[in-house]
Amino acid sequence: MDSPRKAKKANVNREPKHSQNQSSRPPQKDAYARLLSQHRSSKFSMYLEQYAKDSSSQREDNGPSPQLKAQSDRDCERRHGVFDGQRRGQRRDTATSHDGDVESGEELGSSKSNDAKKHQKQQRKNKDSNRDVDSKETDQPGGRLQSPKKSKKKNLPKHPEDEKIREGTSKCGVDSQMSSPKPPHGRDKNVKQPRASSANSPADKGKNKGGRGSKKQVFDAYMTSEEVSHGLKRGELIQGQLRINPKKYNEAFVPSPDDTRDIFLDGIVARNRALNGDIVVVQVLPREQWKVVRSDTDCEGASESDTPTVQTATKKTKSTPSSAVIVEEQCSDRDEQNNKYQNISGERLGEPSTPRSNGEILQKTAKVVYIVEKKHSRAATGFLKHLPDKPFALFSPVDHRVPRINVPLADCPEDFSSRPGDYNNTLFICRITDWAADSNFAEGRLAKSLGQAGEIEPETEGILIEYEVDFSEFSDEVLDCLPKNLPWTIPPEEMRKRKDLRNECIFTIDPATARDLDDALSCKQLPDGNFEVGVHIADVSYFVEEGNSLDVIASQRATSVYLVQKVIPMLPRLLCEELCSLNPLVDRLTFSVIWTLTPEGKILNEWFGRSIIRSCVKLSYDHAQSMIEAPEKMFSAEELPPVDPMHPIDEVHQAVLNLHAIAKNLRAQRFLGGALRLDQLKLSFTLDKETMMPQGCYIYQYRDSNKLVEEFMLLANIATANHIYRKFPELALLRRHPPPKAKMMDELQELCDQLGIKIDLSSAGLLHKSLNTAFGDDEYTSARKEVLTHMCSRPMQMALYFCTGVVKEEQNFKHYALNVPLYTHFTSPIRRYADIIVHRLLASSLKCGPRISLSTEEVEKQASHCNDKKALSKRVQELSSELFFGVFVKESGPLDSEAMVMGVLDQSFDVLVLRYGVQKRIYCKSITGLDAFRHRKVGKKSELTLLWTAEAPEDPPVEQVISVFTLVEVQLKSDDAPLKYSAVLKRPEDSAS
Repeated sequence: MDSPRKAKKANVNREPKHSQNQSSRPPQKDAYARLLSQHRSSKFSMYLEQYAKDSSSQREDNGPSPQLKAQSDRDCERRHGVFDGQRRGQRRDTATSHDGDVESGEELGSSKSNDAKKHQKQQRKNKDSNRDVDSKETDQPGGRLQSPKKSKKKNLPKHPEDEKIREGTSKCGVDSQMSSPKPPHGRDKNVKQPRASSANSPADKGKNKGGRGSKKQVFDAYMTSEEVSHGLKRGELIQGQLRINPKKYNEAFVPSPDDTRDIFLDGIVARNRALNGDIVVVQVLPREQWKVVRSDTDCEGASESDTPTVQTATKKTKSTPSSAVIVEEQCSDRDEQNNKYQNISGERLGEPSTPRSNGEILQKTAKVVYIVEKKHSRAATGFLKHLPDKPFALFSPVDHRVPRINVPLADCPEDFSSRPGDYNNTLFICRITDWAADSNFAEGRLAKSLGQAGEIEPETEGILIEYEVDFSEFSDEVLDCLPKNLPWTIPPEEMRKRKDLRNECIFTIDPATARDLDDALSCKQLPDGNFEVGVHIADVSYFVEEGNSLDVIASQRATSVYLVQKVIPMLPRLLCEELCSLNPLVDRLTFSVIWTLTPEGKILNEWFGRSIIRSCVKLSYDHAQSMIEAPEKMFSAEELPPVDPMHPIDEVHQAVLNLHAIAKNLRAQRFLGGALRLDQLKLSFTLDKETMMPQGCYIYQYRDSNKLVEEFMLLANIATANHIYRKFPELALLRRHPPPKAKMMDELQELCDQLGIKIDLSSAGLLHKSLNTAFGDDEYTSARKEVLTHMCSRPMQMALYFCTGVVKEEQNFKHYALNVPLYTHFTSPIRRYADIIVHRLLASSLKCGPRISLSTEEVEKQASHCNDKKALSKRVQELSSELFFGVFVKESGPLDSEAMVMGVLDQSFDVLVLRYGVQKRIYCKSITGLDAFRHRKVGKKSELTLLWTAEAPEDPPVEQVISVFTLVEVQLKSDDAPLKYSAVLKRPEDSAS
């Protein structure tokens, strides 16, 4: 397998543009009918699109003119009978508001006339005919090349709702009642209300009986808790966590109970006001409404286009009709374009998990009928948009998965209405307070003005608030729980209860900048050649009494959050950095696990207990690594931090070497026993000490010193898990790791087989062995491994805390990656609340602490909360790193680097930027100098062919093939948006030069 730089000359016969419907149509007397029948032509589609833009621009600047409004009302009245029949049985339509926003809602119904039925029948016939033509065209070998060039737009929206159609309804797209969002408090008297909808949910019937003037119903009413309970018991409803695609906000997924393909939710109407991360109950839609996809990757939202899977084109030949003019045909247009959504009613289909004869696969679709728990914070960072003559402003979140929000002008800055342009680049925090069933927009209140977008501190604060990280100062009530007499010393009575290890050679190994040192190690050789090895963990539970104010805030925060420039601690800094931190040359309270080990790592004896230690030195990973790499070297005092005179440097050095030797054996045994480790590149930064701005960045190196510490922390966690489970089989807090999703692993295996990669995914151990097999023998071997590691990470599930009394089957306790039956977290109580609970269980089991007072339900509830907070913390850490790298690119860019392709979609591909370890998506339509591109897929292997513009008119274009593991050259450049950057693909000949 190689990493080709595929660049070659290609002789391409450029095809002329063809209209998708070239058949001539007979003249018609009715002008509108003629327009309707011709709307598929590209010229007319372009006219519709331009008309919609002009109309939207006019409405945004001046509001709808009386003439346009009157004409719109008359047209809607005349055409309503025809259009309503065509909408029935289709997906919901859309409408555009006066400021260019696309609103959503249900169709506004009306009875059909006989003429309307005839017209609808003829329209269906025409659609089927056109669908046959489209199908024949797209099935031809080679197809058409697609041009990456896009038409220029004057006003680019900041939110995708300005570009993409949100699901919804309107009788007529230019109807003035759709021209503005709902005001936050009461209805705007100047806004004409739509007619009542006949498509309301049963729970909402009767609300809109007023006919004209009644507010349309956008979302279905939620089921009652009793209905949900009964539906779940009968298996008619499904509960799960909602996951919204961050790149395509109109796509969302809920895990399937049978661990097969995720259930798909199409559009915001199907989500029914639920936000990302919420625990929802969904109702599976009828089979004829399930999603038809051409590949399994589309089930995960991998395809980002509305074009067939195998596509070609030279220039844009078709413009999508604007919903502002003709909405009744939009859904069918999209269906025929996409070829993923089809009306499959009446077809004989196989099982949902079985591919159809043409390679298509069915995916269940559903809609949200109940929100069990609002996990999303309902807070968002974003920008304010002024709406003339409205008592509210429109808040546009940066995260496109969050809806736009109406906020009262009273919440906005005093001069916002008179000088809105002054706030174009100001970041605000807004909290959603309500989202009515009859509104496309949520209602909310501005919480805070953060400052200028693009600056590190305002952006960081926005991230913390949005992800519910409590970064406030600890209250006096909490601080009153801390020891009063400082400097604090260990009480004599406490010393008598503990094992005194202060004379032992014990030391810490941590990052150089670490302040919260919660683990230490010891190792001494015994006369028989074995070793006494100890893991000593800060005894945080001694200072955090169960149930007091300090314990409550720690349980709420659940974890410390590590940003690039600072740490948001779980506990007050007096504990984190002083009383609990195992700083050198001071007495500290600890929980210890001490083993007698053979040199091979076999456990001969094990002891748990509370202890007192005195660390003799604070080593960094760099110090320990130097000792490992130079076993014979005599280190001087100047080369290391201060060392306790009781334990000379040589003694510390020998202890590190012994621990390293044992750790290597433990690690080898773990992986021989079937363990798995998936390491992904991690970006680190060097910061200016005064400004905290990034001065440089590098990929963090995971070395032997890191592995040394990891092995003994794992050993301690496994030992503790077994101990507390034996003592508290119904109450132990453990950590399980479910196996990866079997369907995705099967698909990955098929892809690897097709790519010629010899990999065994049947177990964690065999996967680890495969990943450590050399992928070639050149300088890009490690890059291939990184790409494959990323591919293998996608099917993996998250590890979770749980209470053993809740998960009944012991086989479900297993940790897949570690391949151990029982595992927990014991070694980081300063930064993880789960570890504090484990310490309390351990102390209670050893009769050296109070009896645990928590019930099984309370432990499970806290475990679930810790899972949520850990996931949020991980995401915040990632966003902080992205933020700083964005600053670095802006200040130091553009940055050139080699990159390796990680995945290929139909109009884009993902790359791993090797120099910086970041992942970026490159869109074909944004590549400068590209004439055309073609997508091809054979089995699981996806491939893009890029045709670059020839440098000389007489030369053919340059062809470049993009597939997984292709090596390319990219340049990282700052975007116009604050702290955003893009990866720009270089021409192949430029890369080679």
